[in-house]
Amino acid sequence: MHTDLQGKVAVVTGGARDIGAAVVRALAARGASVVVNYHGSADRAAALVAEVTAAGGKAIAVKADVTSPADVRRLVDETRAAFGDRIDILVNNAGGLVARKTMGDMDVDFWRHVMDLNLTSVFLVTQAVLPQMGEGGAIVNLSSLAARDGGGGGALAYSAAKGAVLTLTRGLSKELAPRRIRVNAVSPGMIATTFHDTFTKPEVRQAVAARTSVGREGSADDVANAVLFLASDASAYITGESVEINGGLYFV
Repeated sequence: MHTDLQGKVAVVTGGARDIGAAVVRALAARGASVVVNYHGSADRAAALVAEVTAAGGKAIAVKADVTSPADVRRLVDETRAAFGDRIDILVNNAGGLVARKTMGDMDVDFWRHVMDLNLTSVFLVTQAVLPQMGEGGAIVNLSSLAARDGGGGGALAYSAAKGAVLTLTRGLSKELAPRRIRVNAVSPGMIATTFHDTFTKPEVRQAVAARTSVGREGSADDVANAVLFLASDASAYITGESVEINGGLYFV
């Protein structure tokens, strides 16, 4: 499988921990120079950059709130200053549930916050990166199984945002096709991350894992391997798609 990324520059939003960090490691191991975007995980970002560098790779950490247009512009500017004017790979990984709230519990400010974090961020970063992305570029967006099944209790806003990410992925794949830029998504299910450590009860996690065909939760590396495939020339004939990473829990 042709996953050589030598000479390519990649930006990974929310890249300091969990799935984002696994993606950074996977891309850097194949030769990409990687920008680790973070917001509140400075120590983890610095440690990850040190890890990549020690292994012979190239990486920098850039703090930016990806819901802020000014911060996003600075993220791109610092990427260009470090690695030149071409960005080959964008992984829109930043996002989160924020809190479990039902329709009756949430107010418009909460709704907008979840939408901004999971959807508007994808728009802002992609729009800012595209002027630097040439033919052969690849964008990989992080959606979720919640986009397909509506999510668990209190995940209404999150699942709606992730559903919109899938639609954005399909539409953007058509829009960017004349520029030979591919746009795909990955949709993880139950992955062992701090997301579920925070928001999902252990007994629920165990029950969901037991319902999968493979009998376990997924790992961040399971997701990163799919992102690597979609970011590389190994998937040169794939665009507008979502790879479902849920251990057979849900079929599309």
